[in-house]
Amino acid sequence: MAVQSRQKQKLLTMKKLFEAKTDENHSFTGAKLIEILGEIGIKAERKTIYDDIKTLCDSGMDIVTVKDGHSNAYYLGERTFQQEELFVLADAIASSRFLTKKKSQELIKKLQSLTSEYKGKQLRRQIHVDNRAKNFNEQIYYSVNKIQEGIFEEKEIRFRYTEFNPDKKQILKHGGDFYTVSPYSLVWENENYYLVCWCNKHEKICRYRVDRMINVDVTDESARKLTDEERADVSNMQSLYGMFGGKLESVTMQFDNSLANVIIDKFGMNCHPHRNSDSTFCLTADVQIAPTFWGWFFQFGKKAKILAPDNVIEQAKEYLEEISESYK
Repeated sequence: MAVQSRQKQKLLTMKKLFEAKTDENHSFTGAKLIEILGEIGIKAERKTIYDDIKTLCDSGMDIVTVKDGHSNAYYLGERTFQQEELFVLADAIASSRFLTKKKSQELIKKLQSLTSEYKGKQLRRQIHVDNRAKNFNEQIYYSVNKIQEGIFEEKEIRFRYTEFNPDKKQILKHGGDFYTVSPYSLVWENENYYLVCWCNKHEKICRYRVDRMINVDVTDESARKLTDEERADVSNMQSLYGMFGGKLESVTMQFDNSLANVIIDKFGMNCHPHRNSDSTFCLTADVQIAPTFWGWFFQFGKKAKILAPDNVIEQAKEYLEEISESYK
């Protein structure tokens, strides 16, 4: 009975062997497959092995036939992910601040199972997780799941919100009171997830960092329906600077030619810069005038300048004066 049970596992075992033990540089002859299967108690013969390989091919596996001396040898060719794609995914996981170091390592290990064990080793050597800040909140995966559930079911969710004090202690905001919100979308911005929602407490569209949310749960209350104007607010909060509040303005900016790559990276290929001198170019774009915008803009020093409108020019002057005053 045990022998019969092992025989039923033969195709599944062969599938796993091809996935884990073969690639274009590592293949099995029919005789080698018979030997490996025999070592784990599965009897196989040359004729049935070839029939089994054909069955695996018919099921959709790309088993490639090559020559090994005078014998045919076989390996798994096309996979769901190619090695280059796995490198990209693994690098993104390793460098993401959104993921804890532990979770990054767990996910990379799962990616390694999508290629042969030989290429999996190459993948491990390729990955370098540096000492940059990684997320501390292991509850974040549960939180994201609950938020998505609330969005899909159009239900309110509630959560507690946290922040750090200067002693690096995580504390609850507003005395640990629950925030009740209508969730609309999750946005990835500056390597963090943000929830865009209607907050009952503040009676307006707000955004909250997901990694600072704890005790997230879906309620039985229906989410608030948005007006057309509120829908526009939600859309703005998903734009370049909208995640951080501030009034939406059409701003004309001048930049040094050396910043062309930086500006196109930031605003995308749909932006429309135009030259206004041999050394500078201009760009008009809709941005949220908020501290985050100014922090980004002023990093360029004299190489960036606001040209219009006048009220934004005045805000720039006031912002710089405040900074200057703090050093007097």
